[in-house]
Amino acid sequence: MDVELFNFELPEARIALRPASPRDSSRLLQVKGRVLTDHIARDLADLLRPGDILVLNETKVLRASLSGVRPARAHGGGGDVKIGFNLHKQISGNTWRAFARPAKRLKQGDIVRFSGELTAQIIDKQTGGDVGLLFNMSGEALGHAIEQIGEMPLPPYIARQRKVDVRDNDDYQTVFAVDKGSVAAPTAGLHFTPALFAKLESSGVKIARLTLHVGAGTFLPMSCEDTDDHLMHSEWYSIDEKTAAQINAAKKAGGRVIAVGTTALRALESCANDAGNGEWAVVPGSADTDIFITPGYGFKIIDGLLTNFHLPKSTLFMLVSAFCGLDNMQAAYKYAIDNNYRFYSYGDTSLLWKHQNV
Repeated sequence: MDVELFNFELPEARIALRPASPRDSSRLLQVKGRVLTDHIARDLADLLRPGDILVLNETKVLRASLSGVRPARAHGGGGDVKIGFNLHKQISGNTWRAFARPAKRLKQGDIVRFSGELTAQIIDKQTGGDVGLLFNMSGEALGHAIEQIGEMPLPPYIARQRKVDVRDNDDYQTVFAVDKGSVAAPTAGLHFTPALFAKLESSGVKIARLTLHVGAGTFLPMSCEDTDDHLMHSEWYSIDEKTAAQINAAKKAGGRVIAVGTTALRALESCANDAGNGEWAVVPGSADTDIFITPGYGFKIIDGLLTNFHLPKSTLFMLVSAFCGLDNMQAAYKYAIDNNYRFYSYGDTSLLWKHQNV
């Protein structure tokens, strides 16, 4: 499909630089086909039914934005060079892939110093500023060092407008985060509070949990003109037997499965198994997924999706367009822009229903 089909005009003033406070006071736009209704996040329990199941991604964000120095080279002139790195995928106990800025000042074999104790060697360079880093530490020691010197990896559309600060350490983390490994937040989960969870429980809405470690590739712009030419980034997910059983039982009993965020959706759709008679079931397991969902995709597990408002021409806007219909989503986003909804990671949210079910 032509990538330009997924474009829309977004005023810069609609980009949220801070989250709503309290978290569950953010606005929520419910989308049922062309029927749009305005709510706030704490209304979620009133919009769901007893027996519905919300699926959360309980990944925890690493402080994966690092600043390092490439020392002056003995031959070639020039002094020390400051380089920024956004870690985006762990390869082994001491090896990560990262997006470097400016990558043109690096070459294979360079040593980068991050602190008095932590250094890394550039082991390769790929397109788009993607480099391999071989650290001088491994395992828990490396993880601790990264947490000590790193900052929260705010998306570029926020980081370009303000500096990361101490408030982001809490703001850019869900209240239910458990398993460290993401380099971007599962932002639909940022709207939840203990009070909202209590309200959902009292309303008979079930909660299930999985893990998908979000990669920085989420924020990469589409560089091709046709979706068929796009190479989707991969992310690691894990769904245990308890979660799979919870979701399958809820579906069998007539409950709707609502993914909290596109990350939870991608994990669930990646592990769908044909159970026969037109039914699909969630199969437990762990794997990398590079599922790329565009209009025409047949959703197997998901009935609803809680998700923030996404970038023009992004893979995530393509996903929600596949879920609700491109025309419906273009209309919904125009309504959101005209009615001052706040966009992106720290912005407002939406509750989308699969267009076949509307």
